[in-house]
Amino acid sequence: MTVQEIIKSQISESARVKEIILNDSSLQDLIKRAAEVCVEAYKNGKKTMFAGNGGSAADAQHLAGEFVSKFYFDRPGLPSIALSTDTSILTAIGNDYGFDRLFARQVQAQGNSGDIFIGISTSGNSRNIVEAGEVCKGKGIFTIALTGGKPCEMDNFDLVIKVPSESTPRIQECQTMIGHIICCIVEREIFGEKYQ
Repeated sequence: MTVQEIIKSQISESARVKEIILNDSSLQDLIKRAAEVCVEAYKNGKKTMFAGNGGSAADAQHLAGEFVSKFYFDRPGLPSIALSTDTSILTAIGNDYGFDRLFARQVQAQGNSGDIFIGISTSGNSRNIVEAGEVCKGKGIFTIALTGGKPCEMDNFDLVIKVPSESTPRIQECQTMIGHIICCIVEREIFGEKYQ
């Protein structure tokens, strides 16, 4: 396969997975529901918390940044935390409690009833996200999972959005797109009439 063929193949495969989502009304309903619960939380003075590992940690930071700063237009910031960013907290928890407790400990410390926890994992089996989800259930925090297409440990989250693929790059690309859609809807529903 030539370099040009690789480029076309990668773009084509990315477009194919997005096309599946475009034609899946049930999956779109889940995205809509995720946006709705975020809107409801923000209207009630609550916050969102994002968590992920590796590339998904970068996605968590990216999406929290969209809420706190802005997405399409200037407006007041919305409270959102990426739980993968503070190296002192991460290393303290990792050292004292182990990597599996990385996000659970932060949710226990910073999460409140009515908040939203969004776990991002291509496999859906990231132990530290699964354990954070368990803490959320005990605190009345609504959990949203962004995962790949296989059955996984995060299937017991309150709302599970599965990208219809088993390819890590394709899943990540679509998780970013889904996150952007949620940000777009939240921003419009809370500020659109007044600030746009």
